[in-house]
Amino acid sequence: MYALSWSLHNLISQTSNDTIILIYAKPPRTVYTSPDGTGYLFSPDMLASIDKCRNDLASSIIEKAKKMCREQGDNEVKVEVIIETGDPRDVICQAADKIHADVLVMGSHGYGLIKRAFLGSVSNHCAQNVKCPVLIVKKPKSSSSATGTK
Repeated sequence: MYALSWSLHNLISQTSNDTIILIYAKPPRTVYTSPDGTGYLFSPDMLASIDKCRNDLASSIIEKAKKMCREQGDNEVKVEVIIETGDPRDVICQAADKIHADVLVMGSHGYGLIKRAFLGSVSNHCAQNVKCPVLIVKKPKSSSSATGTK
């Protein structure tokens, strides 16, 4: 959200016809099998409930981002949404290439060297693999930010 707020204040021109495309990557469903390998540990109803929660989370995040665009945008910013399931690194890179993005703006979790080595860095992967320029927006270490949250 910080990267989006930063973009709205620093990249979007009042005289432009810019379109912001919000990309949300839902992680793929993890398949759990029983210890003997014969079936799922979760019932179909439970899996449907998990999927509903994941979809609700995606919708909530996208709605929050759209609201930010409406409230902080200097002009009527056009907003489009892409929601895909998969590894965020692949989803974001494929979407940016598919839509021929002018620039890809991403936030950074600010993981240290050890966490980044184990978890990988989505922003670093995208910076190395997409065809357009990539702008990685780091959240300041201070307690205040452009969104007014910690």
